[in-house]
Amino acid sequence: MGIMLVYDVTQARSFENINKWLRNIDDHASDDVVKMLIGNKCDMENQRCITRARGEALAREHAIPFFETSAKDNQNIEKAFFEVTRLILKKTPASSSDPSNGGSIGDLKSNKPANQSNCINCM
Repeated sequence: MGIMLVYDVTQARSFENINKWLRNIDDHASDDVVKMLIGNKCDMENQRCITRARGEALAREHAIPFFETSAKDNQNIEKAFFEVTRLILKKTPASSSDPSNGGSIGDLKSNKPANQSNCINCM
């Protein structure tokens, strides 16, 4: 299972709620759940109040991947979903990859070099 925690980079309150959401996930979700932090609306630089560095720092603190996205401009949306899917499949036992057993059908491969950060920013 995967959970994408999305905050609005133009609204400080949405960012401030992330720690509460992470505690709820830790309390109620399975231990192997994949978590990802997403700062949305990165296209609105002139209204931004949460810096990319703050998002990256929070993600590092909780050891979870971080993306900045723009749903409006379709920036990094697909990348974020592919990455969370890849991480979920990575945690899935090999025997469950058989579709006849309800497992996943595909296997996503990452083209990312081993030394590349999990933080992806708007381009």
